[in-house]
Amino acid sequence: MFKKIMIANRGEIALRIIRTCKEMGIKTVMPYSNPDRLSTPVAFAEESYPLDGEEAKDTYLSIEKIIKVAKESGADALHPGYGFLSENYLLAKACKENDIVFIGPAPSVISRMGDKISAKMIAKKAGLPVVRGINRPIHSLSRAKWIARIIGYPVIVKAVNGGGGKGMRVVTEERSLEMALKSASREAATSFNSEDVFIEKFIDNPRHVEVQILADAHGNIIHLYERDCTIQRRHQKLFEEAPSPALNKRQREKLGELAIKACKAMKYTNAGTVEFLMDGKGNFYFMEINARIQVEHPVTEMITGVDLIKEQIKIAAGEKLSYKQSDIKINGHAVECRINAEDHEFDFVPCTGTINDLILPGGNGVRVDTAIKTGVDVTPYYDSMLAKIIVHAKDRKTAIDKMSVALAEMKISGLKTTISFFRRLLLDQNFKTSKYTTKFLETFRISEEKEGVHFDAAAIIAALYYKKQKSLRSFSAKPEQSGSSGSNKWGMAGRSEAIRVRRGW
Repeated sequence: MFKKIMIANRGEIALRIIRTCKEMGIKTVMPYSNPDRLSTPVAFAEESYPLDGEEAKDTYLSIEKIIKVAKESGADALHPGYGFLSENYLLAKACKENDIVFIGPAPSVISRMGDKISAKMIAKKAGLPVVRGINRPIHSLSRAKWIARIIGYPVIVKAVNGGGGKGMRVVTEERSLEMALKSASREAATSFNSEDVFIEKFIDNPRHVEVQILADAHGNIIHLYERDCTIQRRHQKLFEEAPSPALNKRQREKLGELAIKACKAMKYTNAGTVEFLMDGKGNFYFMEINARIQVEHPVTEMITGVDLIKEQIKIAAGEKLSYKQSDIKINGHAVECRINAEDHEFDFVPCTGTINDLILPGGNGVRVDTAIKTGVDVTPYYDSMLAKIIVHAKDRKTAIDKMSVALAEMKISGLKTTISFFRRLLLDQNFKTSKYTTKFLETFRISEEKEGVHFDAAAIIAALYYKKQKSLRSFSAKPEQSGSSGSNKWGMAGRSEAIRVRRGW
């Protein structure tokens, strides 16, 4: 077993990994950016090293700096967490070249998985159902139009090396295609260092269901059932639950079989997630394999009792799986809310500020994964997620009721968060009865607007004013403080729209 693991990440996932390492008697190493120097993971790790920088590109996305710290600290393994470099085959390759075990799949597998077109072709060859589309990058508008006409609108433009909802644009008519291509390519280049995009048929009103798998280097592979991640904004997940309330026993078994078949075809090892879309008729379509631990992995842990991080480490150390498929049972229901520093009234615009007061929920069946504390500055440099609230109960209704209590107990002051959004969401009748698709939030937003939230026109007018007065490069959003009256709605709407333009949303 490893003696020392470096965690090439930050925030709650870094702290999550540290805790499991401590249970296993493994020392941990934390590299950190300037804003994270006083963070909880840095304080909890046995060793910490500065990365000398603020933005992700200069710190957690710098393979050179990450490898340098790993070598200097004497770490014999590296856990990438999620996001940042977790699905970058060059990091896995650099680890291999420097005799550091990468806790994840082999570089060649990550490369295949990172290329959405390659992964789709392998899955199709293995007999998995895939969405109709073109199996090569699009480099001209004329070709894009030709393909879209053959497939039929609506279509979706996707980054070849994408993930996390970035580099994706839905197109419903030809006149919008050019702008979607440019926007998706620009975001893909910024996020994944590749502007390549492709086109496939957009499955309208689907559910997003994914299967957690574990595979060792000895040919053993199991699935730990599915998670439902249908409630999203901008193709990014907000609420997750396990098991999916939309599947019956037969569908559940079929999905697990498809996930294992896909991973075998990819020669996959370690923990991974096979993602599917399910249409209104119950048909599944392979989307991708995420070659890493997922943000929403706790709901799977809660219903199966399996520590996925521990299994990742043991697999990377060469051990066989601790479980057989027959050992994995579904126990109750688990739900997770991502508490983000965002203002849901303004299209979930990210907020910054200082956490002045903090109360975290607790109780039987309530789990909080977070690294925040009172006095912490929430900066614009990283993802807006502050915490994950996970609740486990005997069934879905009880879990939702328990989550409502947990959210009512939780308090984060100093900036806007999604706590109030989730408290409202859990009261929605369509949510309670699980009658929704990935378009749920569009309907939910409409119902909110009927209650008086009409900011679109104000956003456009105010954004034009802000763009005229100052360049977007120097623009900095200043959130409404928790508990304020929020009287300056035009100003907030303008900031929201300006940030959207700046970030390419």
